[in-house]
Amino acid sequence: MLVSALLTSLGINSGLCLLFFTLYSILRKQPINYEVYIPRLLAEGSSRRRSRFNLERLIPSPGWVRRAWKLTEDDLLESSGLDAVVFMRIITFSLKIFLFAGIIGIFVILPVNCKGTELHEIDFADFSNNSLDVFTISNVNSGSKWLWIHFSAVYLVTGFVCYLLYYEYSYISSKRIAYFYSSKPQPHQFTILVRSIPVPAGSTVCDSVESFFKEYHPSTYLSHMVIRRTSKLRSLINDATKLYKRLSQLQSDPNQEKHKRVKLFGEKVDLVDHYEKQLEDIEENLRMEQSEVSLDGDEVRAAFVSFKSRYGAAIACHIQQSVNPTNWIAEQAPEPHDVYWPFFSSSFMRRWISKLVVIVACILLTILFIVPVVIVQGLTNLSQLEIWFPFLKSILTITFVSQVITGYLPSLILLLFLKIVPPIMVFLSSIQGYISHSDIDKSACNKVLWFTVWNIFFATVFSGSILYQINIILDPKSIPSRLAVAVPAQASFFIAYVVTSGWTSTSSELFRIIPFICSMIRRPFSKTTDDDFEVPSIKYYSDIPRILLFGLLGITYFFLAPLILPFLLIYLCLAYIIYRNQFINVYEPKYETAGKFWPIVHNSTIFSLVLMHAIAVGIFTLKKLSLASTLIFPLPVLTLLFNEYCRKRFLPNFIAYSAEVLIKKDRADENDATMGEFFDELTTAYQDPALKPVRYTSNGDNLNSPLISSPERR
Repeated sequence: MLVSALLTSLGINSGLCLLFFTLYSILRKQPINYEVYIPRLLAEGSSRRRSRFNLERLIPSPGWVRRAWKLTEDDLLESSGLDAVVFMRIITFSLKIFLFAGIIGIFVILPVNCKGTELHEIDFADFSNNSLDVFTISNVNSGSKWLWIHFSAVYLVTGFVCYLLYYEYSYISSKRIAYFYSSKPQPHQFTILVRSIPVPAGSTVCDSVESFFKEYHPSTYLSHMVIRRTSKLRSLINDATKLYKRLSQLQSDPNQEKHKRVKLFGEKVDLVDHYEKQLEDIEENLRMEQSEVSLDGDEVRAAFVSFKSRYGAAIACHIQQSVNPTNWIAEQAPEPHDVYWPFFSSSFMRRWISKLVVIVACILLTILFIVPVVIVQGLTNLSQLEIWFPFLKSILTITFVSQVITGYLPSLILLLFLKIVPPIMVFLSSIQGYISHSDIDKSACNKVLWFTVWNIFFATVFSGSILYQINIILDPKSIPSRLAVAVPAQASFFIAYVVTSGWTSTSSELFRIIPFICSMIRRPFSKTTDDDFEVPSIKYYSDIPRILLFGLLGITYFFLAPLILPFLLIYLCLAYIIYRNQFINVYEPKYETAGKFWPIVHNSTIFSLVLMHAIAVGIFTLKKLSLASTLIFPLPVLTLLFNEYCRKRFLPNFIAYSAEVLIKKDRADENDATMGEFFDELTTAYQDPALKPVRYTSNGDNLNSPLISSPERR
């Protein structure tokens, strides 16, 4: 890729970022857009729509940047939980790494690369027509002593990254324990999920659970809630909710007289009466179905079992309950609102088959995604593109067109293809047998991360160096030397990818393009109120993998092509401000894992370091600096030993709390007068929402009263 192509991509994406920032600064002030840009503040009652015209609303202002910058970690912890704090620390962690690596890369390594003559000398008179390869390690002469600077940089950055990893793991681990100490009693702290419950003939799951835990945990057992199959009930409730929203819209329409007589199914009917009768029928069916599910023993061999202390729940969770380890399988319960109830409707065999299907589906998706990667790499190579599409040869000779095609279009196409991956991974994880939304998101996060690492990094590198250079296969002796040039040469594509997927995508996160468009389409057909919308939650499963992929690119390429580092730093600065703003105004936490996403970050960073070491060994070998290659070998070994130490030292605190922590917390609650009331609520905390009491009303006058009421807490 030429410098001019990169500058074209840079100009397009910078313009889009500026446009998104400007539009956001104006549109966020318009009351009609509050549910898009400040839904959390609306839901909390911190902001209300104001209809009075104000000229200031039409003038862009950067006040939101100042408010986001002033947000402290304690404020973020209080409003959005520890997961949000950990997410922001992922960004600051990456910022520290690339600020340190950027100083070395830009001011030390980049001048060394430019001084080389392995490829050709830089033509400063015609700078824009230089290839970006001359800024990489490929331009350093083989056997040059200047390569020892790259060698030293690898050691320095590895040491700095490991130090930061240790510090962050230690800090987040301590914050996790402190967060636990400061939290009020929560149902999931006292509850476990038990599966594969053996049921003797003539007995029920409920009887088996009660007799077992009263016998083996008599001093700590409190209560239990057996899981039942309620998929049909959930379907009825969903139908009723949709019908109620439709009825509410009709009744709130000032021109509702036009709905009085509408031709439906060949005859004229009153739509309001028609929908009310449908609701009455659904109500009757729902009540009958609830009675049948409750009485006929349609039970799943699983139950939530609650205890009188956190320590008692931990003992029951981590000790094998039966001589047969396949019976009475226990695990920590998630928060009640975090439970993924459809999971319990699946049999053991169905879950087992689903896991196999998910593995096969992930493999097939990874293989199929190679197709857009190959197309994208073809666009970066004009000569290859002319061979594939000879009729475009005259168009490709236009400078601007060639710059857009090679510099901007490939990364844009890849970004659009990647948009469909996170929802697919969430769906695959949801049928894999996880019991909570947070577990589904963590599983999807891992899937999306390794999918993008393989298809964006590895597939791109190998496509660029092998798939499009068939003559390498015909001349095997040239493979090592060509790979030495091709691997760092892919940095030009990755720089453009960081600009498109990083800068523009993060700016569009601020602008919230899709919710804004949906709001505009929906607005003429429905009257929106401050209570008539859902506050979104941040999608950790897609946002964390993107940050970690850029972390891999930065760590891997910082000594090969340090020109990528300034673009990464700009992306991280944008992400730092934008996501803090979103946590203030937009996102509301859907669940709380207390920082359990951090081990994914740690493992990904360790992988990136080891991959960097492997590439360094190959580069120094091909550059005929064999001593440097030999001296690199201890580095991955030391890195993996460091990782093993962190696993032993910190990871257990992310899996379960220690007896010391649990007992201290239990003793602190002994003097709490509200614990009796809490234990009363705990007995019904894990009741399936589909089995909770519901109420329908055909009274059209009370539109503010929900058709389906939530049960009152005891």
